[in-house]
This record gives sequence, structure tokens and C-alpha cells, in this order.
Amino acid sequence: MTAIGKTYEPKQVEAKWYRTWLEGNAFEAAADPKHPENHFCIMIPPPNVTGVLHIGHVLVNTLQDLFIRRARLEGKRVLWMPGMDHASIATHAKVEVALREEGKSRREMGREAFVKRCWEWSDKHGGMILNQLRQLGCSCDWNRTLFTMDKGYERAVLHSFVEFYRRGYIYRGKYMTNWCPVSQTALSNEEVIMTPQIDTLYKMRYEIVESPGTFVEISTTRPETLMGDTAVAVHPEDSRYRHLLGSHVWRPFPRAKIPVVGDEVVDREFGTGALKVTPAHDPTDYEISQRHNLPVLDVMNPNGTLNELAGESFAGKDRLEARDLVVTKLKKMGLLVAEESYEHSVGISERGGVPIEPRLTDQWWLNFPKVEEARRAVEKGYIQFHPDRWQKVYLHWLDNLRGWCISRQLWWGQRIPVWYRKGCDRNDPANWHVSVDGPEDTENWEQEEDVLDTWASSNLWPFATLGWPNPNERQREELSAFYPTDVLVTGFDIIFFWVARMIMSGLELYGDAREELSNQEIQERLPFRHVYVHGLVRDNQRRKFQKSLGNSPDPLDLFEKFGADGTRFGILNIAPSGQDILFSEERLKIGRNVCNKLWNACRFRQMSGPMEENGSLDSILGRIDWQRCGRFDHWILRQTVKTLKEVEVQFARFEVQQMTHTFLNFFWREVCDWYLEASKEKLKNEDTGSNALAVQDLVFRQLLLLMHPMIPHITEELWNNLGYNGKNRFIEDINIERADDLAKVLQIDSSAADQVEGIKEFVIAARNLKAEYRLANRRDVTFHYTSDGEDLFEPDLDTVKMLIGAAALERTVSGPEGAPAVACEIATLYLDLAKTIDVKVEKERLNKELENLDRVTTGIETRLNNEAFISKAPKEVVQGTRDQLAINLEKRVKLEKLLAGMK
Repeated sequence: MTAIGKTYEPKQVEAKWYRTWLEGNAFEAAADPKHPENHFCIMIPPPNVTGVLHIGHVLVNTLQDLFIRRARLEGKRVLWMPGMDHASIATHAKVEVALREEGKSRREMGREAFVKRCWEWSDKHGGMILNQLRQLGCSCDWNRTLFTMDKGYERAVLHSFVEFYRRGYIYRGKYMTNWCPVSQTALSNEEVIMTPQIDTLYKMRYEIVESPGTFVEISTTRPETLMGDTAVAVHPEDSRYRHLLGSHVWRPFPRAKIPVVGDEVVDREFGTGALKVTPAHDPTDYEISQRHNLPVLDVMNPNGTLNELAGESFAGKDRLEARDLVVTKLKKMGLLVAEESYEHSVGISERGGVPIEPRLTDQWWLNFPKVEEARRAVEKGYIQFHPDRWQKVYLHWLDNLRGWCISRQLWWGQRIPVWYRKGCDRNDPANWHVSVDGPEDTENWEQEEDVLDTWASSNLWPFATLGWPNPNERQREELSAFYPTDVLVTGFDIIFFWVARMIMSGLELYGDAREELSNQEIQERLPFRHVYVHGLVRDNQRRKFQKSLGNSPDPLDLFEKFGADGTRFGILNIAPSGQDILFSEERLKIGRNVCNKLWNACRFRQMSGPMEENGSLDSILGRIDWQRCGRFDHWILRQTVKTLKEVEVQFARFEVQQMTHTFLNFFWREVCDWYLEASKEKLKNEDTGSNALAVQDLVFRQLLLLMHPMIPHITEELWNNLGYNGKNRFIEDINIERADDLAKVLQIDSSAADQVEGIKEFVIAARNLKAEYRLANRRDVTFHYTSDGEDLFEPDLDTVKMLIGAAALERTVSGPEGAPAVACEIATLYLDLAKTIDVKVEKERLNKELENLDRVTTGIETRLNNEAFISKAPKEVVQGTRDQLAINLEKRVKLEKLLAGMK
């Protein structure tokens, strides 16, 4: 045992214990195939290899570590699987920026050299965020760290593609996709952020071919696509345009005759009610073109510049530059009618940060498998969402499924395992070879250039990390023990991206191919049993954290200020389940304060008397003489059992924030504010001191076990310094007692414990009386009390006086005349002012204060009765004046009460 220092130094304690845990293999997972029910597993949502720790990572990984460490304390065999995602688009962007700085491009380098650079970049930067997670105290089994581009995992991803294809879920086709001009790849709908934006709505006119000199007006926000127009569409029942159906208009440039068609999809209320149809650049327009056999003209390059089909004046120009040129040219031709502001939602590329471009491209698509089973899994409770309201979001998404574009026009990632026979039609599946390893006669085939969407690899994370589809003997045991996993901790923003896709992939791929699954098979194949949904961390103005706003805190700075443990507790304490978290450093201070308070409380215990070498529960129980236990001992032991029970329930319900509040109430208010203060009198007495220390040890032992998952470093340090480790290496080698089991071995006198609640009420009333008469810091105060029946204070009279801060507490038949009094449940309390203050002087002071208050109040009332003030003053000033009047009237009542108590 080591003496607990005067000051808590988190940096030293945290570094010491994390190093010791790693050296002792404290986080190593080992499966026990004979007892599969006694396992607990979480697969870390793999952070991007490009990432650095941000406050959102602090939240999600603290939550996981909380559940993991609690499971270890419950005696379970635990696996927290770490890893990183290769992040195709983000890594591409990072490497391409570096290449541009060198005056190079990936096209010049070629695929092989570019992929090599990506590997070099990943090797250099990829470990950064994992090291930062270690600083947070994350207890992953780091020896298992996996990367989604590792050979074994990559083969699992390719195998999943082959299986999905063979089972009829994957197909190739030309469809409208979301295109990012920066990344130059297709994106899924979930990778597009719909953002409110104010643009210009342009009203232009096209001349009617059959009626020269007459025009049809069209409204658009995208004049730069005009060169790709192949028709004008109107609603067939719109009386304004019915006569034009079957006629033609002149597209201004490149000048061409295009038809007017009738289509019910046209919104008659938008703009002029006439729609320019640009099939290659708008999903709705493309659907119209298919119904009316219109040509499709793609006038844009993959990088967002216009191509030669747009005409010589625009070819090579960026789309936004081309917009201005088109508008200028329309003005010169007299074809621009009006411009007006228009607010609408624009799809923004999540990675590129620019408006996406609807684009017709050949892509690989996946129809989602096992949708009905994925729905049944949640409806029957096999998978539970916490909070459960997110279940509706999940089910709503299942009701609105569309094909998933899984191909990306990138080089970094798992290359799609499809080969095309050279010189043959690539659109004919007969000319495809689909396998993990490719054809034997490779000289006759060309492999698909595209890679898979990153999410198409991470949706296998729960089981591919354990060796699927070809596990060795050890991995088979681990799959049996740890799969399905127990908890997925994730944000609500990727319920669509990731959660549902993992569920459907697990249902389809984990096991033999089945058309339908029984309820038993569903439960065996599910990737996890619980989904804990956390909110997004925002600043106090409810804004997202962004570098451009300068509002994003560096977690490493927070660790310096509050310690990793303080930061962990602070973030858990302000994180309501499933709701956004309003973050400020000020709100984290509670975490640092809790750690300092815990340190000082344990130091008080160590300094109060000798420690036992064996701090096991049995040893501590053997030291308690139940006949010598007082009421406060019985009360704090009952509160300890009650708190353990509450925390058990809160863990089962995933009520994390409530758990921090439960701990704060127990530790700060009940243990420190009441029990430790009350025990000081017992510690002075040789007859009662050793028993008080034994009770304290039992309370602190359970307290440290309770708090360890939240603040692991400091609890490990104090656990060892107080001698509770015994023959064990670490606190997590101990099994925390269940509340019901602990209650059975404690001889708690409930009647005695109940009496403490009455004493607490009495003490609080006495303290309030002292404060009212400005005597809070005086300890020479005399109190009297009257009570019927047994004198409940007698056994603890000195303790009660000490808690109140009184020189005397005397039982009387009736209280002193004119003394202020408070009626409590166990006694009526009187403050003897005559023995404490000069009552006459105090009454004069209070009367003077009352006169001043009345004078100020009269002025406020006069102002509020002035109609000119009410009508002309700012609303906040008027309200502030009303609020001050209410405060003054309330204060007057208090002063009158104080004076009445002095009669």
C-alpha cells in the first residue's frame, strides 16, 4: 500500500496504470467454448484511418469502455475488438492533395503506384487515433487491431460480393447517381447532405418553332445545363399549355429543335409550370425521357466542367462559371425574363463539400437482402434500440429501401472482384467472371476498375473480424462465444448507413444460404443484441463542431485540463440518451471535481486509521461488529445496497446519464456530505473508531467498484492504495457483488437507518435557520428542541451538534419565548437568538433593510404603472423590471418572517 498524496495528479496516475494494464495483458480476450453464455463483446465502430480524436470519439468510446469494464467486473469473458476503416474517399483526398503539392496526379502515377502511396500514408498516420484512444483509457484488446484493408478482411469483403452476386442481389446497370465532382465518384444517398440554400431562380423563354415570335417561359435554378435539354415538359391537363403539346421549341444553344411533351410529373405550381427536360442531369428529367423516348445528352465532365457537347463557348468551363456565361448570353439574346431569390434544399457531397451532380453512370448495385427478417428482428425484440424511439427510425428506413450503389470510381479500397472478357460486350453478364481470386487465364480478362463503397466492407465488421468466412479452430470458438455481439454503440446519423446494413448482411451471410429464416436462425445470425444510440455533440449554440467555426475542442487539451477520467465522467454526465449533447468546457468541470473529491475522500480514509493488507469483502465483514454499528452506519450501508441496485437497473436499461447522477448523489451527498462527516465523532473514540473504519472500507470498496467503469485510472490507483486488491492484480479481477447478494451478508437495521432520515431533516432545518439570521459560519449557536416520546438524538447528540455547527443542542419542554422555530418530523427546533446575538440591534438592522427595500419597491411599482415606460421601453427591460419587483416582494416576506421570529 502506498500513501495517497495530498494532490491528485491525473497525468501521472493515468500514464502509470495504462502502462501497467498493457504490460499485464489486462485487456486480453479469451473465449471459453464450454460456457458461451458468460461472454460479452463489442466491436468498435472503426474510426477512419485518416482521423484524429474529436469530442464525438471521446463520447462513443467512453460509452463502450463503460460497458466493457462493467462486464469484466461482472465476471464475464470480454472482447472489445479494435480496428480502423480504410476510408476510401477520405484517404484518396488526402493523398491526392499531397500529390498536387508535388506537381503530380494519380492518373500520371498509375493505379499500382497510387495504391502504394495510400498504404504509405495509412501506415504513417493510421495509428494516431488509436494512440489517442489509449490516452482516453480504452481497454480494447489491442493485439487484435484490424484494418479493413488487411488481407484476411479484404478476402471476406470480396467473398461477400461474390455471395451476394450468386444469390441474385447484385447487378450492374446505368442509372442516375449522386456524383461528387471533387472525389469524382458516385455516392449513395446517405453520403449526400441535404442543405437549405438560397439560389437564383431564372425565368427564361424558348421560341415556339411552329409560331415564330411567340415563346414559352421556363423557370430553372440550373441554366448551365440548358445545352443538354432535349424537351420541354408541361402537365397534360394544364390549360395554359395544352395547345402546345406535339409542337416544338428552339433550344437557344447549341440551337436545336426539341419537342413539347405532356407528363403528369410536372408541378404546375412551380415557376411557370413549364419544365426544361435535361435527362442526363436530373433524376426526374431522366424518368421523363424514358417515358417519351427522348435522347440523353451528357454535357458535363466527371470533374464538373462542361464538355464539347455543351458547345465551344462553354467546353472546359466549370459548371458555376458556365452558369454565369449562359445567363449573360441569354440576356444578350433577349431570352432572360427575370431573376429572383429562391430557397431550396441542395444535395452536398459529405466528403467533397460541394453540390453533387446528378449523373447517369454505369454502376454496381445491391438489392438489400433479408429485409423482412431484419424488420422481424426488431419487432420481436431480438435487437433492442436504446432509447427505443430509434426503432421507429430504423423500421421507417426499411419501408423506404432503394437499390444501393456499391461501386466507387476510386483506386483505394477493395477492388470489385469482377473480370470482363476482353473485346466483348461488358453489359452482357455472359462475359463476366465473378470470383475472389479471378480467372485462371488472366490474359483474356480485364478486372473492373472500381472499388467497393467503404460501407460495403464495414457492414461485415461484427463477424469478419472474427475470421468469417474461413475461421481457423480458435476463431470458430471465438465466433461461437462472441457472436452475436452484445452492444453496438453508434450515432443516430448512421442507423441507415451502417446499423441496418450490418443486420441484413449478418442475416444473409452468417450461415448457409436460406430463402427464409426461422426466428431461431434470426437470433443466431444477428450481429448484435442491443443498439445504444447516442446524440451528436454540439456547442452551446447547438452548432456542429467544425474547424471553420473555431468551436471544436481538442480532446488532448481536455485531458490536460481535466484528466482523461475527468473528461470521461464529464461527457457521460452531460449526455442524455439519444439526444444531442450541448458541450462546453465549463460542463466538464464536474468530472475533474468528482475525481478530486474521490481522491480526498479516500485520503481521509487512509489518514483516519490503519489499513488491512487483505481488503476482500469477507475480510472487511469480519472486522465489523454489528453491535457497535450506529444509525449512520446502518443508513450508509442501506444506501450502498440501494445505489448498487439502481446502477444494476440503469446498466440493464442503458441509462448512462442517470447512472452518473445516481453516483453523484450517493458519493457526494450521502457518503461525503453526511456519512464521512457523521463518522468523524466516532473516529475520535477508541471504542468505536475501528468499527467505523471497517464500515468505511466496505463503503469505499463498493464505491470504487461502482465507479471504476467510468473513471478507471483513479479508481485503480485508490483501490491499490487502500489495500483492497489483496492477491489480485487489478480491480477488474474482482467480481462486483450484486445488490441482493450484498444485502444478505449485511445485518442492516432498517429502523435505525430510517431514523437518520429524520435527523437529516432536522440538521438541514437548523442550518437553514442559521443562514437566515446570518449565522451560517458561527459555531457558538445554541439550539433547543422539543419532542414527544423517546429522545432520538441522545445516542448521536455530539454528531448532530457537529453536523449543525452548534455549541449546544438542548431538549426542553417548551422553546425559548420569541425564538424562531421550525417543526420537523422528529422534533420542533428553536434557535436561541438571545444567547447568540444582540436581538435589539439585529431587529434595528432588519427594520432598516425593510425600509430601504420598500423605498426601492415603490419606485419600481411607480415605473410599472407608467404607461409611457411600458409602451416605449424595450420588452426585455420591462420584463426585467417586473422580475425585480417579484424578487423584492419575496424578499419582503422573508424579512417580515425574520422579524416575527424575534418578538
